[in-house]
Amino acid sequence: MSHWVDHVIWWHVYPLGFVGAEDELAGAHPEPHRLRRLVDWLDHLVSLGCNGLALGPIFTSSTHGYDTVDYFQIDPRLGDDADFDALVAACRERGIRVLLDGVFNHVGREFPRFAEALESGVGSDAASWFHLYDNGDDPITANYFEGHDQLIELNHGSVEVQDHVAAALNHWLDRGIDGWRLDAAYAVDPAFWAAIVPGVREQHPDAWFVGEMIHGEYADYIAKSTLDSVTAYELWKATWSSLNDVNLHELSWTVGRHAALIEDFVPMTFLGNHDVTRVASQIADPRHLAHAIAILGFMPGIPSIYYGDEFGLAAIKEERVGGDDAIRPEMPAERGLYRAEHPEIEELYRRVIGVRRRHPWLVDAQVSAGEASDEQLVITARPRHEDHPGLLLALNLHDHPVDLPGGAGELVEASAPYEKGQIPAHAWAIVDERA
Repeated sequence: MSHWVDHVIWWHVYPLGFVGAEDELAGAHPEPHRLRRLVDWLDHLVSLGCNGLALGPIFTSSTHGYDTVDYFQIDPRLGDDADFDALVAACRERGIRVLLDGVFNHVGREFPRFAEALESGVGSDAASWFHLYDNGDDPITANYFEGHDQLIELNHGSVEVQDHVAAALNHWLDRGIDGWRLDAAYAVDPAFWAAIVPGVREQHPDAWFVGEMIHGEYADYIAKSTLDSVTAYELWKATWSSLNDVNLHELSWTVGRHAALIEDFVPMTFLGNHDVTRVASQIADPRHLAHAIAILGFMPGIPSIYYGDEFGLAAIKEERVGGDDAIRPEMPAERGLYRAEHPEIEELYRRVIGVRRRHPWLVDAQVSAGEASDEQLVITARPRHEDHPGLLLALNLHDHPVDLPGGAGELVEASAPYEKGQIPAHAWAIVDERA
């Protein structure tokens, strides 16, 4: 893993939603330079303690960004190359790293090579980019991503496809970005990345590549793909589910699983993203949202904060057309124009990130879970390479205070007033390991 990644905390934005872009490119008459609106939010990113901007899709697409039309062009609903350069320059001035979202498992129906393939037919050079089927009297069909006929899966065994994707990766790295989130990596044969990423690294040795893995064997995929990291959906699920169900046994088991993964690579951790219900809506008891924030800041990984989560935004993802709109809201032109309804949540994020900044070894710490009950769990994190005492994260979902097992060290941070050795009801505390 590139050394700089050890110190990154990402602020994740879905640009098309953030700037209020039109739902469809066709027929749109977009306001120019929308991408530059993000510049006026960068100081907010830094104020949280973040130093990385993870952007959702910014390339030309027909609708939501994941139906790409051109990997080398900024979506006109966002702006143009000059707007992109201005954003990257503004990030550089503030020491902010930039991560782009690469949708290379599939393309949109308006991707030029696909239109050419439909016209020239199965067996043509253009058709070799896809998995096409000639159904006789019926129109030619293709492999669609998860049944969505607007998302055409690429043929990852095609050398032309591999060269095209490698060129796109290099193009934007040349333009100043620091790495790539690779969308739907779980659906891509890891051999595809292994065929192109090493060559890209020859030109950009410090680039970081994280694959979206909703399911699968994470460590095995890393080894076969040569990627640096994957998204930690297992920890995401266990965090909100264990808090929501008041079943910390689930989180305890996942801490052990996560600890084993850290031996091989450092995953990207998160509480929310552009594809899932907001964590503030996912956890039924609002008293336990603070616990989720603490877990994100405490557990090893490369943390990512989805824009708006720091304000306690609530929204539910729905399985319907437009069902993602609520979790991808427009934001005002600058932070000063936004009135947060839950400033205490924003402040809590700053405090938890502050713990992370003061203890940077947490990125790949050795973690273990103590004996769990439904309502109580203590997670221990110890430095892997440094001579420092470890930290304890004590979680309490009880209606009454609980004693910290094994005594108590000095307080590092807490969600409620803390008496040494005792965690208040529905609270958490981080203390050092020294009793």
